[in-house]
Amino acid sequence: MSSPSELYARARADRQYPHLAEFRGAYPFALDQFQVDACRVVEDGHGVLVAAPTGSGKTIVGEFAVHLAIATGRKCFYTTPIKALSNQKFHDFGERYGEENVGLLTGDNSVNGEAPVVVMTTEVLRNMLYAGSRTLDGLGFVVMDEVHYLADRFRGVVWEEVIIGLPESVAIVSLSATVSNAEEFGDWLTEVRGDTVTIVEERRPVPLHQHVLVGRQMFPLFESADEGPRVNRQLERFAREDWQLGRMHQGRPKKGGHRPRTRHRTPSRVELVEKLAAEGLLPAICFVFSRAGCSAAVQQLSDARLILTTPDERQEIEATVDAACAHLPDEDLHVLGYHEFREALGRGVAAHHAGMLPTFKECVELLFSRGLVRVVFATETLALGINMPARSVVIEKLSKWNGETHAEISPGEYTQLTGRAGRRGIDVEGHAVVLWQAGLDPRQVAGLASTRTYPLNSSFMPSYNMAVNMVGQVGRSTARQLLEQSFAQFQADRAVVGLARQIRKAEDALEGYAESATCHLGDFMEYASMRREISDIEAAGAKQRRAAERDDVATSLQALKRGDIIQVPTGRWAGTAVVLDPGAPTDREGPRPMVLTAGRHARRLALVDFTVPVEPVGQLRIPKHFNPRNPQSRRDLAALLRDRTVDLRPHHARARREGPSGVDPRITELRRLIKEHPCHGCPDRESHARWAERYLKLERDTVGQRRRIETRTNTVARQFDRVCEVLDVLGYLEGDTVTPAGQRLQRLYGELDLVVSECLARGVWDGLEPSDLASVVSGLTYTSRVVEDAPPPRFGSRRAREVADEMTELHGELAHLERQHRLRFLRSPDFGFAEAVGRWVDGASLDEVLGLTDLAAGDFVRSMKQLIDVLAQVAVAAGDSPVRSSARRALEQLRHGVVSYSSLSA
Repeated sequence: MSSPSELYARARADRQYPHLAEFRGAYPFALDQFQVDACRVVEDGHGVLVAAPTGSGKTIVGEFAVHLAIATGRKCFYTTPIKALSNQKFHDFGERYGEENVGLLTGDNSVNGEAPVVVMTTEVLRNMLYAGSRTLDGLGFVVMDEVHYLADRFRGVVWEEVIIGLPESVAIVSLSATVSNAEEFGDWLTEVRGDTVTIVEERRPVPLHQHVLVGRQMFPLFESADEGPRVNRQLERFAREDWQLGRMHQGRPKKGGHRPRTRHRTPSRVELVEKLAAEGLLPAICFVFSRAGCSAAVQQLSDARLILTTPDERQEIEATVDAACAHLPDEDLHVLGYHEFREALGRGVAAHHAGMLPTFKECVELLFSRGLVRVVFATETLALGINMPARSVVIEKLSKWNGETHAEISPGEYTQLTGRAGRRGIDVEGHAVVLWQAGLDPRQVAGLASTRTYPLNSSFMPSYNMAVNMVGQVGRSTARQLLEQSFAQFQADRAVVGLARQIRKAEDALEGYAESATCHLGDFMEYASMRREISDIEAAGAKQRRAAERDDVATSLQALKRGDIIQVPTGRWAGTAVVLDPGAPTDREGPRPMVLTAGRHARRLALVDFTVPVEPVGQLRIPKHFNPRNPQSRRDLAALLRDRTVDLRPHHARARREGPSGVDPRITELRRLIKEHPCHGCPDRESHARWAERYLKLERDTVGQRRRIETRTNTVARQFDRVCEVLDVLGYLEGDTVTPAGQRLQRLYGELDLVVSECLARGVWDGLEPSDLASVVSGLTYTSRVVEDAPPPRFGSRRAREVADEMTELHGELAHLERQHRLRFLRSPDFGFAEAVGRWVDGASLDEVLGLTDLAAGDFVRSMKQLIDVLAQVAVAAGDSPVRSSARRALEQLRHGVVSYSSLSA
């Protein structure tokens, strides 16, 4: 019970902060102190940055900004990084404040956009700012939920654009996961937005316990000791035993060819769920860093006939799923795996990953939030924003595929994932469980569990669309100054301070080295510099020879044609191969021909696979409709290749370019001068030389650091200048004037905005039918997940293929222009989705279209939504032209079946 003094202090605070008093009264629990402090900052009229662990309730502060906006007659925009989170907040606010007071603006939905509270993705707000939308009138607050997305290299730039571009009268409420440089980020917000208070909360409201599951036994990761928690010694013993056993049996295969690797085994997924259920640790989220792994886990539990729900719960689940999926065409249900999905959900088990149909994911989220789904096997995307807390979180492995290699998860990722464990107001504690694996180091797990933070680094860079919009609003000079206020520049400037300190230390060391290298016979630094120059000339010559050899290889690869038989000289794919596709001539990585080897492997090779230039040794006719993904097609063509290859003795193409024979005359002259130098005869010459070499190396490093300081100063502004130079050349800008072409570019947002604009300007898409237009535009929105085995793109018509070739040439021209201005923004078009898009526009079924791609249903829908977004921009930017009509018709025809559905459910 509160004391009289505490009651008095509370009453006084309530009088001072009446809106907060009203707001907190709507919650059944007391607010934590950090929440109270942050809300008071907002009611005082300041901006606030709240950095707190996942599940700590920092969104309470954002919700208070919504409450304050409604109470004071102002508007509040609640921004999120992903549409699913926007949908969820829209649903929550609609229930609390009434549907008439809440709007939603995402790429898919536009609902009540003039409401006092509007939930939106950050991209929508950025576009509003550039368009000078009237919807911004009366805006008092912007909540930036999950603001640490600012570090995302693909989308983070949008967050900085918004923070810099919002009017000064708008208070920003920034909500972030715990980051190690929160104060630095807060300092930047203060610099660009005015007074901003940073509030950091390290404590989790629900304590988190760490475990390791070995077989069927659960062990705590830490144990108590006099000096504090330490790693469980039993787990350390298990790790030693596994290591020793692995060494004992190294090179000694057992019967059947299997070698024992570990005495202590990884639990199966069925054993895992049974153990969690027995320990009362359900509901649980099990993070599996693989979509296929998530689906396999659900299948394994289904095969084991594991049921985690009651008959009444199962009935409620099935009724919910049936209602949510009623819009799906009956003919698509089998293709989508609907019946298996519904059956597993009824048992309390589900998967959750980006490849699932959005409707299926929404069912999982809704039923999990109701407590009806007991186990969800998910990829890490679930940890980003969606409100799905659980009693326990399981991490199967501590490494994941990052798109290039298998990498260990970082402390920040571990914290983000395990932050889901422990439901506030429901659980008294949360539990994180790591599964035992061969080679697991308990100390590594302890390091991940003990490191709570990670740094927030800017990924900001100017884009073409940003440049024309900012120049159009404030002129080039002011735009440049605004960009110098970016967090990227703020961090770069702070790094310069550390570099300057290193340079001062280096200058002191240089004095000492120079003194030690002093020779009584003459200027030893002059002598040492000539020796160093000889080494530099020799190194440069070797580098030039390697570059010349690489150019020879690249030239030979560029000359290859479909059907050429070649010899791959080295590497995994060495041997005879036939060229299936010579590759795009404008590829930034150099020529990358796709070949079929005699061993039936279809692979895209690169320069590193060729140590010498290559020349065709024959030709092989490739069937017109050859599909490299079809094993039988590969087998048949490889057989033809082997039959055709009668005599392929080691084939050497052109001789390597050796360069001029003899010794470089500069080296001959330097050697003469060295012998004549007075220091050459010094008895302590080599001792002096060691100190002089240290001096010259440190001096060179210091020159490099000074250059880094120069390049870091005003880096963003200089890059903006280069962007504007490209736009000047193309006629989008004339000084501070945005030309009509530039006004078209202002309406185009996306990675390849300049390519879209140039296609419109040059009439590349004129006369295309809707299906062909959608097909070729997909090349600017789609990126293949796997490029190594990708077959040559296919199109529905010859005209579409010709236009795709024009677009590839146009991209090469623009990429060349970028290189001239030291920029590298534009990726190559990817037409791997083109055939599927054309068929979908023409009304093909989902089953038929998915058969043309390797995409899961969810990936297919998401790729279509991205295409629809850009096609809608094309329709607007095309003006009164046939392209606009074709784009609009394509949009109508794209929106059918599973693509037509947009959800507003939580």
